Amino acid sequence: MHELAVTESILSIANSQAEKYPGARVNAIHLVLGSLSSLVDDSITFYWEIISHDTPCEGATLVFHRLPAKLICMECLTNYEIEAGIAVCPNCSSVKVKVLSGNEFRVDSIEIIEEEDVENDPH
Repeated sequence: MHELAVTESILSIANSQAEKYPGARVNAIHLVLGSLSSLVDDSITFYWEIISHDTPCEGATLVFHRLPAKLICMECLTNYEIEAGIAVCPNCSSVKVKVLSGNEFRVDSIEIIEEEDVENDPH
């Protein structure tokens, strides 16, 4: 259920950017999520379709970019990447690892169509 709070934050960020351009609407929002993030793309999209109604973000596409997790082995200092879960070191099979990245979540970019473009857009 924390996807609802996250989605509300995305909407707030996007709406605040769209307000800088009166009459504009948001076309797409690019999100970056680490592969270890517990956020579910489909849940965010589901909430988005509900809460963005009657806002400059209504109809905007959410584009999810997943990043692999980066870990370091605390035994042999090998750096490696994984797509999901915590994996043993590929070099020495140690389970003593430290996550360097993979829990990220951020709004990377927001595509906004300004008023004159909105009038010419067939959508």
